[in-house]
Amino acid sequence: MAQRSIEILVGKLLTDEAFRDAFLRNASTVLQAFSETGHDLTSLEIAAFMATPKRLWNDFAAQLDPRLQKANLGKGRA
Repeated sequence: MAQRSIEILVGKLLTDEAFRDAFLRNASTVLQAFSETGHDLTSLEIAAFMATPKRLWNDFAAQLDPRLQKANLGKGRA
């Protein structure tokens, strides 16, 4: 188990809106790219992220203080 990688991934999902949106659109691609950047995830951990209800990530992120969120400067642009 790569606990540090799990913590980093959960943190990105909750604080980085663009990353979270990409994950919600195509979780397998995002998880593969995450692994390719040197983060270790087992097949069981990947399956667990894929099985987590998608709404959970947005629901929990919405409860975080905005000061903990990464700014999404591109949102709302044409």
